[in-house]
Amino acid sequence: MNLRRDVFQAIADPTRRSILMLVAAQSMTAGAIASNFDTARPTVSKHLQILTECELLRSEQNGREITYHLNPHKMKEIADFIEPFRQMWDEKFNKLESVMKAYHDLKNE
Repeated sequence: MNLRRDVFQAIADPTRRSILMLVAAQSMTAGAIASNFDTARPTVSKHLQILTECELLRSEQNGREITYHLNPHKMKEIADFIEPFRQMWDEKFNKLESVMKAYHDLKNE
């Protein structure tokens, strides 16, 4: 049974989020990525496999080395999903700021 990985499950893991941050800065090999963590290389390889399966990372084989690249299209899908929630919270915080400012102004009269 081949289950498709969910991007939100993938980014729920802090190590995978760290890997995404590393690869967002520059494409890296598995060894270069693994050198940033105090875990066994097979553990990092499993994280890379999950990120690749859910298409957050793309892998490119050059001879014996595999280089991982961020997939900006998949990252945009995540951002697009989160955007309405960000807007909702921005509105709530703006209203709270208005109430706090009005209270402050009343208090200082």
